[in-house]
Amino acid sequence: MAKQNEQQLRERRHLRLRQKIKGTAARPRLCVNRTLKHIHAQLIDDVSGATLASASTVQKDVAGILTGGTGNREAAKTIGRIIAERAKAAGVESAVFDRNGMKYHGAIKELADAARAGGLEF
Repeated sequence: MAKQNEQQLRERRHLRLRQKIKGTAARPRLCVNRTLKHIHAQLIDDVSGATLASASTVQKDVAGILTGGTGNREAAKTIGRIIAERAKAAGVESAVFDRNGMKYHGAIKELADAARAGGLEF
């Protein structure tokens, strides 16, 4: 039997989490995706299948704010702060946190803490 790699294990964790986590219009899902170079966050209403707000280090207005890099903890803090601002502008007060199968530490934790500090509840 072949040993599973880290990507396959992350996908299994993600599927297991998605069975429990559903986003609604009142409480959308804050989906976080981290790659080696970038960090993305979206507020998703799973009932209608619509993205209510998003923030990413790929976006030009966000990339202009970042000073260090785009895939580090400082970038995650910035994305967390921006997604909280955009959520308030969209009328969202609370969300369900979807870590996308990744471990809750490092950049993922920094993004969540910054979003909480920005006023988003989850």
